[in-house]
Amino acid sequence: MNEPPFRRAGGQNYLQIPIFIKIYFAMKKKYKWGILAPGKMSAKFTSGLKLLDNVELYAVGSRDKSRAEEFASVHGYKKFYGSYEELAADKEVDIIYIASPHSHHLEHTMMCLKNKKAVICEKAFGLNSREVKTMINEAERQEVFLMEALWPPFQPIYRKTKEILLGGALGKIIHLNCRFSFQAPFDPFDRKFNLQLGGGSLLDIGIYPVIDTLYFLGVPSEITAKASFSETGSENSISIIFVYKDGRMATLYSSFRTAGGIGCDLLCENGNLLFSRARDMSQCLTVALNGKEIQEYSLLPDGMGYQYEAMEVMKCLDEGKLQSTVVPHSFSLDLMNTLDRIRLAAGIVFPGRD
Repeated sequence: MNEPPFRRAGGQNYLQIPIFIKIYFAMKKKYKWGILAPGKMSAKFTSGLKLLDNVELYAVGSRDKSRAEEFASVHGYKKFYGSYEELAADKEVDIIYIASPHSHHLEHTMMCLKNKKAVICEKAFGLNSREVKTMINEAERQEVFLMEALWPPFQPIYRKTKEILLGGALGKIIHLNCRFSFQAPFDPFDRKFNLQLGGGSLLDIGIYPVIDTLYFLGVPSEITAKASFSETGSENSISIIFVYKDGRMATLYSSFRTAGGIGCDLLCENGNLLFSRARDMSQCLTVALNGKEIQEYSLLPDGMGYQYEAMEVMKCLDEGKLQSTVVPHSFSLDLMNTLDRIRLAAGIVFPGRD
């Protein structure tokens, strides 16, 4: 796999992708991957899998067999099933990627774990922290690998941002301003607006500003949140404030009503770090150190960057680990606990699940 470097403004190569995400191509083990719930996310994830030499695109499971067959044919999977149960029961499958709606993650993850399949499950891991704890407890009981599929922490832009912060020149972060918003036409039948499927901007896209803030500042001591709601009762825009015991703060925003884009501004003692990405997953980082020339870096990763999550799963399995050190179970629990606190503050309720 040819790994693209970060590039500085002017076209100079700046940084090769960090060593921790480089795949060991000489591995003896080639993992057979299964896809549970074919759709847009599964197609994106598959584009990343195709870049890895130790991946075998093996099987697809859907409630609609013709849909599974079509996805397998288009994307190069060998087998297809007309039920999720058949996929989970296939003894040849090593790892299952789960991309069903949030509301079904608990059910599908538990089924796969009980069939001794390593699982990488799309965010949000569940609808609440109770569900996440149940999944983690089952993974530990079965002694099977489990990881939430969080895109940001594996990306080169995050690694570079963390490296710059640890260098110390910018000083301490004082404030974060994080956002993820795009305009989505209201459709009561769309998953994004369906409360029974965990609809609303918070779990769908607002989770990314929360990930950003937890990654760089940790869990807040206080949370304030206000939301607006659609005709179906789903939240379609939310504004959040995190407050920390040392006085630092963060403002977070997500919405299906505004075209605000995707980004995070880290305002520090001696300058700012601004990073953003587009819907094609291209990544940009601007470093504005007080009194210094502004530096800009950009990267458009192959496979939209989804290969890094898959690489982590297989690396952990090769090393006999049951969880990732990049996205450990504790981070997923902190994330869902924080989302629960936000929902409570904003009055967001999932009927029958809260």
